Amino acid sequence: MKSTIHPEYRPVVFRDVSTGDSMLTRSTAATDRTMTWRDGNTYPLVETETSSASHPFYTGRATIVDTAGRVEKFNRRYGRSSAR
Repeated sequence: MKSTIHPEYRPVVFRDVSTGDSMLTRSTAATDRTMTWRDGNTYPLVETETSSASHPFYTGRATIVDTAGRVEKFNRRYGRSSAR
């Protein structure tokens, strides 16, 4: 592989800004910020708005769409009195 055309693949800390949770993984993400990790080493830091720690789907706070209400609204609007 040519060393000049590939981005540097290195350990990077990703931090969720809404919850403060962090994880150390490997990435090619470019950033100017750094953070001292639990092991005492300094790693590049990438801050994210949403992660599995704050996303409603993964945390169980997802809302269920009221599909029955939509069907009733459609039937009222277009003249069906009841579902067949």
